[in-house]
Amino acid sequence: MSCLQLSVPPLAASRSKRATIRCASDRQELFNRIAPVYDNLNDLLSLGQHRIWKRMAVSWSGAKPGDSLLDLCCGSGDLTFLMSEKAGERGKVIGLDFSKEQLSIASSRQYMLSKGCYNNIEWVEGDALDLPFSNGYFDAITMGYGLRNVVDKRRAMQEMFRVLKPGSRVSILDFNKTVQPLTAFFQEWVIDNVVVPTATVYGLAKEYQYLKSSIDEFLTGKELEKLALDAGFSYAIHYEIGGGLMGNLVATR
Repeated sequence: MSCLQLSVPPLAASRSKRATIRCASDRQELFNRIAPVYDNLNDLLSLGQHRIWKRMAVSWSGAKPGDSLLDLCCGSGDLTFLMSEKAGERGKVIGLDFSKEQLSIASSRQYMLSKGCYNNIEWVEGDALDLPFSNGYFDAITMGYGLRNVVDKRRAMQEMFRVLKPGSRVSILDFNKTVQPLTAFFQEWVIDNVVVPTATVYGLAKEYQYLKSSIDEFLTGKELEKLALDAGFSYAIHYEIGGGLMGNLVATR
């Protein structure tokens, strides 16, 4: 079983001097704090629906057996494990995150699940704004609930474009910044009356109160499509899922 990797992979030796973690320290600390209960909260708050949305995201990535795959902002590894199942034992999957605590949990889950294909996973601590990989290295990329939290979304999209092979896809799952007033009202109600109170039980009310503002500051589906096209992608489409509460951007290099 591959162990937790906290250093720059060999393939990135030429970029090692630039592979330092430069994401906002407060966001990094936030995800370190919520790491121990992150999976339980996801299940409770979405009634398990997040697992369906993540499978959809992986399907849209176009990942297939033998591929080299990247799960960016991988957290505790849900998408990474799904990508691993797609790549199979002949493939390779890298789960990258800036939170050591999240990566430690992901590595522990890899060991406990003990599924054959999961041997193809390597965990890397790194920066989404300065990926420690060579140009055109990956056959597909997923990113779950990460783009909304990076400090420079344009740079993150450019980095994903850089490390993807021509014709390959990135699939980005996140909360949807809806333009529909009724959906927006319901989304805010859920955060105020379900998400934060539930997080309070775990002593994480302050950590989850940021969610509403992070969605308000996020991009709409059309704006995400434009972001991808401006970064160089040839095609981009944003799907609203989960009754419009979630969204998934699919962009082709």
